[in-house]
Amino acid sequence: MNRATRSRRPNVGRLLNAVGPVFGLALVIVLFSLSPTVRSHFFTGLNCKIILLQTVIVAIGSLGMTMIIVSGGIDLSVGSVVALSGVVGATSLVNGFTPATAMLLTIAVACGVGFINGLIIAGFRMMPFIVTLGMMGVARGTAKWLAGNQTVNAPKSSINQLMDLLDPLHFFPLPLGVWITLALAVIMAIVMQRTIFGRYIFAIGSNESTARLCGIRVGPMKVAIYTLSGLFFGLAGLMQMSRLAVGDPTVANGLELDIIAAVVIGGASLSGGTGSISGSIIGALIMAVLRSGSQQMNWPNYIQEIIIGGVIILAVGLDKFRQRKAAA
Repeated sequence: MNRATRSRRPNVGRLLNAVGPVFGLALVIVLFSLSPTVRSHFFTGLNCKIILLQTVIVAIGSLGMTMIIVSGGIDLSVGSVVALSGVVGATSLVNGFTPATAMLLTIAVACGVGFINGLIIAGFRMMPFIVTLGMMGVARGTAKWLAGNQTVNAPKSSINQLMDLLDPLHFFPLPLGVWITLALAVIMAIVMQRTIFGRYIFAIGSNESTARLCGIRVGPMKVAIYTLSGLFFGLAGLMQMSRLAVGDPTVANGLELDIIAAVVIGGASLSGGTGSISGSIIGALIMAVLRSGSQQMNWPNYIQEIIIGGVIILAVGLDKFRQRKAAA
């Protein structure tokens, strides 16, 4: 193999990572468009707005998960943290706190969980899979305890406007939650690509030992990554509470699978060192289109779960394929 061929391979890999998610989204849309019955409803302004609204929670969660996966970690507690933060927000409103205070408490609780995850993973050098698997149960149990094992009916407040459809008959105006998601995605794309913090995340995910030798304080970085990710999981919980108008301790079961799938479909590697915010957002959009198309086709819920599970397996398989190609 000559030097020119070797130098072209990384460029081809980057091109595939950039174009792949867009191609996947186009393919999913085309497949659902083949049915004339679905096509007449699928491209309406209302359905497109609903798809974007359904993307918000997974997309915001994927912003935090992208950082974690790129750094070589994983977080299985996301669904439970979203449920816990939603219960905290709803309980705060019930107890007479202002909407602004309820929002801060919702996000602070999720940041706290992320901080604990990062502290245990970095301080005790434990596997993120095991730590966050345990935290999944802890956060879910705490949510049920706070809620008294029932939904918390929060009074109406400005929080409900975050996921309000506004004008259901037209595509515009878009819900506030969609604009917040887009703004956060732009900010995080800049952070990941243009800041020292972002470069450190990629360095740790590529080779943690080398990162240490280069002077990167890996332990504090991991704590910072999981804490910042908790902020996004808290925001996702806030959006979930806004959408449901209640704090439900049983909600978001399996949400972590959708978020991880979105990040991997978007081109991130589960081995770390690779990923992008734009890819993760497109991955989240693919997941929302899959669910919307399945509902339009009147497929039962178990068929949807089988499809999502298949997509996750396919995404991981593609990740392994990319790794083998990069190593060849």
